[in-house]
Amino acid sequence: MTETTSTHLHWVEALREERSALWSLYCQIAEMKPFSDAGQVRPMLSQFSQLLIDYVSLGHFGIYEHVLSDAKGASELLSYAGKIYPVYSNTTESAVTFSERYDDGRRNFKTDNLASDLSELGEHLAERMELEDRLCSMLLH
Repeated sequence: MTETTSTHLHWVEALREERSALWSLYCQIAEMKPFSDAGQVRPMLSQFSQLLIDYVSLGHFGIYEHVLSDAKGASELLSYAGKIYPVYSNTTESAVTFSERYDDGRRNFKTDNLASDLSELGEHLAERMELEDRLCSMLLH
């Protein structure tokens, strides 16, 4: 295994671990519907929001930036990375917006729109994961 392949594998494994932890917590929160007890869901949302930001940061500033800086001569990989950037960036923005809305520090914490916001975020995360899977697959081959 070359040093470059080892580095790529490290990034991919780290991303997959973050993603697995995030998705597990997402499912736990989704199972709490209806979200009538803000006191019960709030700590989980705080933890989820922190993990969400860590995950999108690792993907956006870790994997994606790594691909752009280390894809020596891999024109197919660079082309794909450039093509998906607008969608990938949009999913990052969606995650940040969700995190800001449900951050534990908010005083007027309301769960009125949580179900629809969580559903919309889930769609964006699923889309992001598909893009990452393809990007990671190209990175490792």
